[in-house]
Amino acid sequence: MRERRHLRTRRKVVGSEARPRLSVHFSGQHIYAQVIDDHEGKTLAFASTRQKAFAGLRANVAGASQMGARLAEEAKQKGIRKVVFDRGGFLYHGKVKALADAAREAGLEF
Repeated sequence: MRERRHLRTRRKVVGSEARPRLSVHFSGQHIYAQVIDDHEGKTLAFASTRQKAFAGLRANVAGASQMGARLAEEAKQKGIRKVVFDRGGFLYHGKVKALADAAREAGLEF
C-alpha cells in the first residue's frame, strides 16, 4: 500500500533546479533523505543514518529530527533554500513530520 501511495504522490511531485524534491525513506533500522533534481536526475544533497557522521542515530522521532536539521544545513551550504517535500508514501505523522519540521526550522522552505 505504501508503494501505491508513493506512486500516486510522485505523479504530482516533481523536483526542478529551482525547487528540488526532498525525498525521505524509512526502513526498519535506518532513515534516508535526499534532495533531488528530477530534471537532471542528480542528487544534490543526502543524509542517512548509515553514514559515519550519524553513527548512533536510530530510526525514531528524535533521530528523524536530527537528520532533518543536518540535511537542511547541507542543502543550505549548496545554495538550496526551497524544496518540494516527498514523503515517500509514508503517512505525515511521527518520524516523517519530525524530519519535515526540523528541516523547516533549519531554514528550508516547503
